[in-house]
Amino acid sequence: MHGLGNDFMVLDNRSGDIQFSTENIRAWSNRYTGIGFDQLLVVKAASVADAEFDYQIFNADGEEVEHCGNGARCFARYVHERELTHSQSIRVNTVRGIITLHLLEDGQVSVLMGVPQFEPAAIPFLAEQVSDFYTLAVGDQSFQVGAASIGNPHVLLKVDDVDHAEVSKLGAAIESHERFPRRVNVGFMQVLDRQHMRLRVFERGVGETLACGSGACAALAIAHRQNLLDNTAIVSLPGGDLKIHWPNMQASIEMTGPCSTVFEGQIKI
Repeated sequence: MHGLGNDFMVLDNRSGDIQFSTENIRAWSNRYTGIGFDQLLVVKAASVADAEFDYQIFNADGEEVEHCGNGARCFARYVHERELTHSQSIRVNTVRGIITLHLLEDGQVSVLMGVPQFEPAAIPFLAEQVSDFYTLAVGDQSFQVGAASIGNPHVLLKVDDVDHAEVSKLGAAIESHERFPRRVNVGFMQVLDRQHMRLRVFERGVGETLACGSGACAALAIAHRQNLLDNTAIVSLPGGDLKIHWPNMQASIEMTGPCSTVFEGQIKI
C-alpha cells in the first residue's frame, strides 16, 4: 500500500502466530532483492479494551517506531477492505496511545494524530527549556530549528527552496545528532503563504520518502507556533498534498489524505 508514495508492507498478525526478525524486515524492505517499502505495518489484536486493533510499525532498517501518519491511513483502509471491521471511525492502539482513524465518503482517510508535544523531554531532545526556536550545531554550521513530537520525534528547518535543500546530506547528519537520543525525523519546510507549505522529510531509519504524515503534522504545529502558518494548511510533499488542521494548541492535530492498495502477495518465512 502507499499514501502519497510513502509505501508500506501490511501484515495481518491478529493471531500472533507470525514470527519475524529484524533481518526479515531488512530483506523484505530491499527494493532490489525484496518487496520494497519504507515501513512494515502490522495489524495485531487489541491489547486494550477501548481499541479495535493494535498498530505496530517497523522502519526499513528493522527498528520499531512509535507512529506513522501515512501508514495509519493505509492501516484504516486495509482493515476495512478486508472486513476486519465495519466501523467508519476506528480506534487503534499504538505504543504512544490510542489514535482514531476516520474513513471519509470520498475515499480519503482522516487521522487524529494526538496533541503535539513540545517539551524537550517528550520529544526527546536535549535542551534546557522549551522554545519555538533552537540553535542546532551541525559540523561547522548552525541552524535555527523547531522540534516537536507527534508520537515520534521531529525537527524542522525552514529553507528558501526545498528543491535545493541538502536533504540527504543534512538529513542524515541531523537524524543521528547527539541532541536527539532516539534519533529524529528531519523536515525541510518552504513556506509559500500562511495556508500552504512545501515539505521534504528525511525519515529516521529510512531516508527521504515521498511523504511523511507525522512529519507534515509536526511541520504545521511548529510553523504555527512560530507564527509562519495558520492552524489549517495544505502541506505539499513530493508525493502529493495533505490537509493538516490543528483546532487549538491543546487539541489533537488532524491529517487528511488519500491511500491506495497496490498489490497483494504471499511470502514464506
